[in-house]
Amino acid sequence: MKNFDELNGLELDTIREIGSIGTGNAATALSSMLGCEVRIDLPEVRIMGYNEAIEWIGGPEAITAGVLVGLSGEINGIMLSVQQLEFVNLVLQRMIGRETPGYEELEELDRSALVEVGNIMISTFINALSSLAGITIKLSVPGFAVDMQGAILAVPMAEFGGQSDYIMTIGSNFICGERTVPCRLLLSPDIRSLNFLLKKLGVLDG
Repeated sequence: MKNFDELNGLELDTIREIGSIGTGNAATALSSMLGCEVRIDLPEVRIMGYNEAIEWIGGPEAITAGVLVGLSGEINGIMLSVQQLEFVNLVLQRMIGRETPGYEELEELDRSALVEVGNIMISTFINALSSLAGITIKLSVPGFAVDMQGAILAVPMAEFGGQSDYIMTIGSNFICGERTVPCRLLLSPDIRSLNFLLKKLGVLDG
């Protein structure tokens, strides 16, 4: 059984390739939702400790929005779409025709749009992963929260922190017209699922 911090070079390269393909598919799905071509910078896929991941998305006390989806079936875990304010305002401007000065001003319609976008991005990413590995992954109903980033990441830490102190982070920039906004996704499978996935991808013996 391998933990994230025990992966070798080939296994890490495979994980990075999954992240790149999944994020590219998410950008394509976002294009149709926002009504503009969404291009994507080359994604940076890294394995980080939870505390490092919190700093990577802006620090534990920074307020952000998050869409969280549970994974079950042949892969168990969670996936989180971190929606920083630049991303939020791109979505709201394109889908509703207005922006918000801050998370505290979000209306119910705004929250619904953000959940829809986060869910589509995660679903598209996971569908790409399922196709690559030839596996079946079920997704839960998405949850939405606005909180300090440390509190939002406390969910995967509480659920999987006893198995692993590491999480897969996928970061890039989405470009829509003249606007460039950050995209931040975090994937945390349990240890059994990580090993099963690597075996299905042909990079882990056994």
